[in-house]
Amino acid sequence: MTSPAATGDFRSASKAEAAFADERSAVIDLGAIRHNVRSIAAVASPAQVMAVVKADAYGHGAVPVARAALSAGASWLGVAHISEALALRAAGIEAPLLAWLHTSDSNFAAAVAAGIDIGCSGWELQRIVAAAREQERPARVHLKVDTGLGRNGATLDTWDSLVGEAMEYQDQGLLRVVGIFSHLAVADEPERPETDDQLAAFRVALAIAQDAGVDPEVRHLANTPATLSRPDTHFDLVRVGLGVYGLSPFEGQSSGELGLRPAMTVRTVVSQCKDVPAGQGVSYGLNYRTPGTSTLGLIPLGYADGVPRIATGGPVRVEGVNYPVVGRIAMDQMVIDLGPLNVSAGGRSVLGSEAVLFGNGADGGPTAEDWARAAGTNNYEIVTRISPRVPRRYINEVPGMGEPGTEEPRRGGEPAR
Repeated sequence: MTSPAATGDFRSASKAEAAFADERSAVIDLGAIRHNVRSIAAVASPAQVMAVVKADAYGHGAVPVARAALSAGASWLGVAHISEALALRAAGIEAPLLAWLHTSDSNFAAAVAAGIDIGCSGWELQRIVAAAREQERPARVHLKVDTGLGRNGATLDTWDSLVGEAMEYQDQGLLRVVGIFSHLAVADEPERPETDDQLAAFRVALAIAQDAGVDPEVRHLANTPATLSRPDTHFDLVRVGLGVYGLSPFEGQSSGELGLRPAMTVRTVVSQCKDVPAGQGVSYGLNYRTPGTSTLGLIPLGYADGVPRIATGGPVRVEGVNYPVVGRIAMDQMVIDLGPLNVSAGGRSVLGSEAVLFGNGADGGPTAEDWARAAGTNNYEIVTRISPRVPRRYINEVPGMGEPGTEEPRRGGEPAR
């Protein structure tokens, strides 16, 4: 069954889909998205804000997040692939939109036709020009220079040649050099000197471009951590991904301390609650055994839903208590040890109770950072990997903004069920 998120129609969910969303869902707070964009825009001003919505908006849903971000003051949108940009255009989003990661098979002609800005590291230039000729429309190009990250972007040794060639095509009316940009490698570690080195290299690249006659609309270098900690990197535009979703890019500094609100809550319901004896093995490999008589809770989410298989010990919150996952995480499920509830003797059962894997951290609840520590990764990966099998539900829309249907959050900040 095609989900509403896949089609962009967030009002057509069937009763079956709605019931499935009650079983398990990723609840996306569009109010938090708007709050984060406004907060970042205040920090970045007078620079504009590009909301990065690649990878389906880090798993949050590209179309509704893009609309929420634009309504809160973002001026640009950014994605990795042209295909992602075309999907946003197909949804009726007309804001300035940059796609920067290409292959020889990327559809540059479709990008030019749709008015999508194209990042160019050098090798793409001839293909972009060919697409402009085919469409009889000048391409909008952002030239990228590699200032030290070592991924895409022209090296400083080839930069002068790329700029000169691009300007020749601009003089022929085949393209417009709209932007110049680069990407930072270690801005999330503010004490490291490489950011200063990259900034200096970017300024050299800008000077070379200026000498060649480039007059770009936007120069952009800063990502989320640089936006929050390095105003000298802001230039005309900042590209913000993680911060839009309310997550901190800094080790040891929380979202709240940065004035951000996490937007995603992943939750389900306890699907079984049963008493077991001491020494009961749990899940594949029987790597965990209960230390005494205990009650096990079954959580119907697993690595097919995007929960990292390696993240044993990750927290699940049930009725106000955080319980670590015990035993191996399986494809569809995992287990928490609730302690001796003695359900079989009339003790309290949590069958059907809400189980939250991570959310905004209110009242000591688990966060994406908690799961990142359990998995040995970062919070970017935790939210981005939540799979399409987990339905997205949206709360706190703004009527008339084209955002999905609204649900109001429950008291205490927990999403409505």
